[in-house]
Amino acid sequence: MPTYEVPTVDAEEAAQALRGLAHATRRIEDPSQIYGVLGSLSRATASLSQSLHQLGSYHDKHGARAEATIVDPKQTGAAYRVSWDLHRAGEMLASIQKSIDSAHQSEATIIYQEPVSTSRPTGRSHDGLSL
Repeated sequence: MPTYEVPTVDAEEAAQALRGLAHATRRIEDPSQIYGVLGSLSRATASLSQSLHQLGSYHDKHGARAEATIVDPKQTGAAYRVSWDLHRAGEMLASIQKSIDSAHQSEATIIYQEPVSTSRPTGRSHDGLSL
């Protein structure tokens, strides 16, 4: 469950959930679930984009202030580089989300056939000939 308060815990949980999704989508048993997965991934991508922009904004506001200790004096512009990279990644994800949304909309138009059952007909409890 997300904490909504501790970003490191929530980020790790998100990473594990996405890892689980990567395993679960290796083989699609029920293609009718793809539509829902794409909707969830679109929302997740939007949230990740927002998070990256918020982290970038922190560096915009606080990165060059006294509470940020720069370990290497040659790296005084590090906060600005971090901010730039985070905002850039956030914008890339916004573009990716549009592509996922487009796929999600197209997926809504696909109707999958019911899988053919491989079970044997019921009614007989044995194989072979009957007399």
